[in-house]
Amino acid sequence: MQGIIHLNDIRKSYFMGGQEIPVLKGISLDIFKNEYVALMGSSGAGKSTLMNILGCLDTPTGGQYVLNDQDVSKMHDDALADVRNNEIGFVFQQFNLLPRLTAAENVALPLVYAGVPKKERLERAMVALEKVGLASRHDHKANQMSGGQIQRVAIARAIINDPALLLADEPTGNLDSKTSIEVMEIFGKIQAAGNTVILVTHEDDIAAYAKRVIRLRDGLIESDTLNEKLVMA
Repeated sequence: MQGIIHLNDIRKSYFMGGQEIPVLKGISLDIFKNEYVALMGSSGAGKSTLMNILGCLDTPTGGQYVLNDQDVSKMHDDALADVRNNEIGFVFQQFNLLPRLTAAENVALPLVYAGVPKKERLERAMVALEKVGLASRHDHKANQMSGGQIQRVAIARAIINDPALLLADEPTGNLDSKTSIEVMEIFGKIQAAGNTVILVTHEDDIAAYAKRVIRLRDGLIESDTLNEKLVMA
């Protein structure tokens, strides 16, 4: 059975001074709807490059990537932008909120690009903020919130379009331990509600929240294991 994500022999190389530098050397895997997956690997293993391809921020040099029954491997930039807007939610380590906008306005930004009317945008933003426990802070700006609250706003923004896939790149990297646990519990609730979540991390304690852990090494999959404690729960 083919997953919501199907990768077949994905390769990615960069070229410097006429020399080819392979980063991904043949990644094949399926990730299924409502899975919670952690991508791990040391620096240079290829996890960030794979994340960029999964998020349609970059295209592979070779191989096939099918996302939600669409072959996105060879799509041009405009088509990839549509896929990103409609199918993928992103959460980054740096939050990437606009400081002059309120929490609700930041959350609603993807709907601005989609042409959704303002009233509907703000109504849906409030629903998303409620899901991350921040509806009461809807009129606050980034400098009026803690790091954990800002990351929760970023998560609400990522899920406002009900994406097929939620990608989180080191989402706890700028947070303390207590706040990291709170943020990871939110990801668990999002996955439990039916979303597919892929988390990139180098921390074992953060990866332990995922039900499946894929480790990369030198541009290849080194291991692909289930977290038996969570799978059996």
